[in-house]
Amino acid sequence: MVGGGSADLVPTAAVKIFSAGAAGCVAELVTLPLDTAKVRLQIQGESKPSLKGQRMKYRGVFGTIFTMVKTEGPRSLYSGLVAGLHRQMGFASVRIGLYDTMKQFYTRGSENAGIGTRLLAGCTTGAMAVAFAQPTDVVKVRFQAQVRLPESNSVKRYSSTFDAYKTIARDEGIRGLWKGCLPNITRIAIVNCSELVTYDIIKELILKYNLMTDNMPCHFTAGFAAGFCTTIVASPVDVVKTRFMNSAPGMYSGAINCALTMLRKEGPTAFYKGFVPSFLRLGSWNIVMFMSYEQIKRAVMRFQQSRDSPL
Repeated sequence: MVGGGSADLVPTAAVKIFSAGAAGCVAELVTLPLDTAKVRLQIQGESKPSLKGQRMKYRGVFGTIFTMVKTEGPRSLYSGLVAGLHRQMGFASVRIGLYDTMKQFYTRGSENAGIGTRLLAGCTTGAMAVAFAQPTDVVKVRFQAQVRLPESNSVKRYSSTFDAYKTIARDEGIRGLWKGCLPNITRIAIVNCSELVTYDIIKELILKYNLMTDNMPCHFTAGFAAGFCTTIVASPVDVVKTRFMNSAPGMYSGAINCALTMLRKEGPTAFYKGFVPSFLRLGSWNIVMFMSYEQIKRAVMRFQQSRDSPL
């Protein structure tokens, strides 16, 4: 991405991959409660209330967070944290860390990448990330959707992150760990293009017209814009992905069937369930991630430079 740091410091692909994974983990720690609230709102409606006129359990992002803390305890907001960190180490490292490398690959080493090349690079690294790290996403969603009642003796769906990997593989086969892979490839391709290309272009324009220097306010502005654009275009696919990945075996025949079922039973607004928490999550996630990414990347490069410099 534009502006790797000081003129004499050029980040390598390895530096970008490490920095992206670390920044993704930082962003996950900060924004996971919002993501968990988003998942709960998205899956609400899968099971119709048993009593006619019964009110929905979750209303709004902050109402959802309050309800979860009240009924399940504060720890419920960090359900799936371990799987979420696994996910970022896999997803962010590949889809963000390899983005510039793919841009150069498609332009054959040229630094002048057009919008088409940037979109192609974003789609490529997004698909690569899903193929590599999809099981972590499945387990994370299952944990976030799992209701925990502090005083209940009911058996939890999964006792731990590694138990979830093992149980899903045993009960649903290895394919169960890659459940929702196709809609997730679609989603990640959209998210990657929206996030990275928007961030890339906004940051490039800010620096080109000298609106800001290559510093934290610049990274904040570009990250916020990336989060907003991503939420607008990715929410419908994100809802379908969440529903399908959390569904019981046989509930839906595929992602398209899941989408059609949602449309028929809940109407088109179902595709934008959890929009506000999605925006709060993606906006804050992009801001934290890109600001962390830029700072970690520079810190690693400075460390390498000081280590390689003669005393």
